Amino acid sequence: MAFVKDMLRMWAHSWKRFISIAMITLLGVAVLTGIYAGCRDAFRSTDRFFDAQGLHDVQVLSTAGLSNGDIAALRKVNGVAKVQAERSQEVTFDLDGRKSATMQEIGTNGIDQPYLQEGRMPKKAGEIAVTRKFIRDSGKHIGSRLTVTPESASSDTSDTSDTNGADGTNETNGTDEAPSFPTKLTIVGVVLDPQNLSNPDGYSAMTSFRSTATTDYTFFAPSDGVTGTLCTSATLLVKGAAAESTFDESYENTVKQVTDRIDGTVKTDRQKARRQELLDAGNRKIADARAEADKKFADAQSQIDANRQQFNQQVDQIVSMQAGAATAGAAANGANAGAAAAAGATTPQLDETTRETMRETIIAASPELTQAKQQLDQAQSQLNEQKASTEQTLKTKENELKTSIPQVRWYVQDRQSLGGFSALKSDLDSIQSLGNAFPIVFLLVAVMMSLTAMARMVEEDRSLIGTYVGLGYGRLAVASRYLLFALLACLIGGGLGLIAGFLGIPAFLLVVLQGMYVMPGLRLEYDWLYGSLGIALFVVGVLAATIYACVQEMRQTPAALMRPKAPRAGSRILLERIRPVWNRIGFLGKVTARNIFRFKSRLIMTVGGVAGCTALIVCGLAINDTVADLGIKQYRDIYQYDLMVVSDDSDADEMRTKVASDGRVTSSLDVRIESGDLTVAGSGDGDSGKAGSSGSESIQLVAVPEKHLSDLGEMVTLQPVSSGILGTSGVGKTGSLKLDDDGVIVAQSAASALGVKAGSKVRLTNGDGVQATAKVGAVNRNLIGSDVYVSETYYAKLFDSKDAKNTKNSKSSEDSEALTWNAMLAKLSGSDTSQTDYAESLEEDSSVVKAVSCAHMADSFKFDLMGAVVALIVALAGGLALVVLFTLANTNVSERVREMATLKVLGFFDREVHHYVNREMMILTVMGVILGLPLGRLVGGMLTMALNMPSLYFEVEVKPLSYVIAAVATMAFALLVQLFVNPVLDRIDPISSLKSVE
Repeated sequence: MAFVKDMLRMWAHSWKRFISIAMITLLGVAVLTGIYAGCRDAFRSTDRFFDAQGLHDVQVLSTAGLSNGDIAALRKVNGVAKVQAERSQEVTFDLDGRKSATMQEIGTNGIDQPYLQEGRMPKKAGEIAVTRKFIRDSGKHIGSRLTVTPESASSDTSDTSDTNGADGTNETNGTDEAPSFPTKLTIVGVVLDPQNLSNPDGYSAMTSFRSTATTDYTFFAPSDGVTGTLCTSATLLVKGAAAESTFDESYENTVKQVTDRIDGTVKTDRQKARRQELLDAGNRKIADARAEADKKFADAQSQIDANRQQFNQQVDQIVSMQAGAATAGAAANGANAGAAAAAGATTPQLDETTRETMRETIIAASPELTQAKQQLDQAQSQLNEQKASTEQTLKTKENELKTSIPQVRWYVQDRQSLGGFSALKSDLDSIQSLGNAFPIVFLLVAVMMSLTAMARMVEEDRSLIGTYVGLGYGRLAVASRYLLFALLACLIGGGLGLIAGFLGIPAFLLVVLQGMYVMPGLRLEYDWLYGSLGIALFVVGVLAATIYACVQEMRQTPAALMRPKAPRAGSRILLERIRPVWNRIGFLGKVTARNIFRFKSRLIMTVGGVAGCTALIVCGLAINDTVADLGIKQYRDIYQYDLMVVSDDSDADEMRTKVASDGRVTSSLDVRIESGDLTVAGSGDGDSGKAGSSGSESIQLVAVPEKHLSDLGEMVTLQPVSSGILGTSGVGKTGSLKLDDDGVIVAQSAASALGVKAGSKVRLTNGDGVQATAKVGAVNRNLIGSDVYVSETYYAKLFDSKDAKNTKNSKSSEDSEALTWNAMLAKLSGSDTSQTDYAESLEEDSSVVKAVSCAHMADSFKFDLMGAVVALIVALAGGLALVVLFTLANTNVSERVREMATLKVLGFFDREVHHYVNREMMILTVMGVILGLPLGRLVGGMLTMALNMPSLYFEVEVKPLSYVIAAVATMAFALLVQLFVNPVLDRIDPISSLKSVE
């Protein structure tokens, strides 16, 4: 009992150490669990929401629309749970200018169901539900009416159906019509689109680098009132996918098995079948046109024949009359009366030659008959010409049919292709990677501080330890006094850390996240396993340090432990050997130098602890500086052009004419821009290179005209880069990189994510889904987006040659066409504001699909979530620095109580004692800061490498101000600690402190 009371008394006496260990554990556990818990809560709530709304696992798109046969084939794929045919239509309306929207049919099979926020779901024709973004932008409300106009060519699907017009299914012979929605609409509800969780009322996290949205808004309508049998897409749910977390690799593997099956057989077969259906439909149209033409020609020929027969009868009658008159005259001039009577009673018999001669004579003698015969001959000639022309036209159509109907392309996409999903996932993944790295530094600092505190605590009680051991107490029982002390501190600190980690930090992160995304049903959850392991990790580290301290002392005999520890033997420090410097240092300066360098453990612990905390602060600020400069570096340094304009292929000439006529362009470069994929060659099969799969990156493929390859360097800064270590990279001289016909230039952001370098082989997928293996000629410095530059000649070699991969989708040689330059990179005159306004005005033009102003992108680029997390990390690092300095300062004072008492006996005033002790701490703090600043840059490079986000490369940047802030903050914490230490120094009693231990 006395042993326990003494232990409790000892614990109460060491309350400062207890608080220090508890605070370090609290901060470490909070960092370890807080960021993880915040991201996990967001992941889980979003996954629940996706499952509840039936967000599709796979989406299938086709350039020719999807027929009933396509839908039936998808239902037969092994692993598919549900298939829902989707119908949509693009419309326009007037809202402070021309705006576009996608009319989306609400599926009846439970897939991609919008989440109702206000009002009710639409049920009747003409009723719609809109997103909150539309309500905010338009100022409309539930009950408002809206009139829309269908796009004249809303999609490739409608174009195909309008052109070919035939149902390609094997089941029916009807006509596939493009979807059509009512145009007079009434708003009855406000919904959240599960495919896009962006919060329109909050601040934007980070605008997409290349917006894939073709319309401004989405309107949801019921099936009532929707006509047309052709589907614009098909959405699928995969068996077993709902049981997995949508953000886990297991989910991706489950979905990938189904997408691979679709890509493997169904896709190829249905592409061929659908094209054959379109060909058959075209042939049927030609056959119908031929039959109709033949019928019309037959009717016309019958009419001409009837008129000619009537004409011939009239002429023959005249011939007969003239022949009869001639015979009668001959009989009157000498023939007998009987012969004349016989001749008058019968028609004269004429041979064919005579009759034809008489016909021609009669027709020539009569203008009316001549005109009639000419009209009949002219009608027959025209009919013959029409027959020949129609037949030639139909034969030409038959010959052109195969080339006029392009190869049908299927695009099989998973959730990664959804901009809202991928943005949320990349944001959370990046923050979670920080949460996995920072606790390591906290744990190392916690172990160091615990070792320092517990070693001093054990050393102070060495005589008591020797006494207990001498009285027969076991060494384990004696050590338990300190082990239980450390354990209790860890458990209390860890418990408070769990509260902060599963409640405080997640609440902060989720407030920030909810300003960027709408996540219904979000709630804070506790993870018993992860929380217990988080505390256990720090408990093991701190107890290991305590055990080490106990073992170091208790391996001595009780007699040795009960005697005072012998002072260390005097030794010279290195500075003493530098006589010119040493001789000029004052007495107190020499004492300070000896105290600093002779006590190596104190030096290492103090400098290491301060360096670690400073490094954490620098690291957080480095991430903030890196992210803050991304937009400026990309859109003002790397991109030298001011404007990028993209159009459809059919509108390319009109777009260039429009831009040229405005007179704002000082120089320009026509290019072709396509959305594609880049996959590391050999990382998968030929069809695996799609966004979101392993070893794949979404890219923007930029083809440059052969005659203007040298002009690319005037629009984009071309600098070769080579991968470095710890977030660094070697950047070559500006202008030293040239685009040629031997390889492609890959953006650094994509190359870093896939481990690609100059000379590597990669598989490129162009906008038509054609794949080819290409050589990487160089890696270009690029931070935002994943651009791949290719020359016109090399593009043709890759995607038009027989060597191109995925030959089932490759163009044949007769189908190959010259590239259409559907985009323009231009330099503009005027201010940044005028350039931004000009880009916005261009987007309202019907020939322009997208117009991007680099000035606007540079000013609007933000990464608010990262900034909030960096602020949290810097605050926690500052708290750790304060605790570390407090622990070290108190340990330093407790070790030197007799020394401080001696100084007081020698006549030192309190202020002089303060200065004597604090000077050493400030020098050690400065040394730690000097070491921590480059260490923070090093750790910052490592962490930015861990932030491997799609289409982003973090080029580590630490501004001088950040170094100053880190250094000043650490020194300020050191000065703050002095305010707590000075009263402790004042309370030292020289008489009691100098009493002999024996």
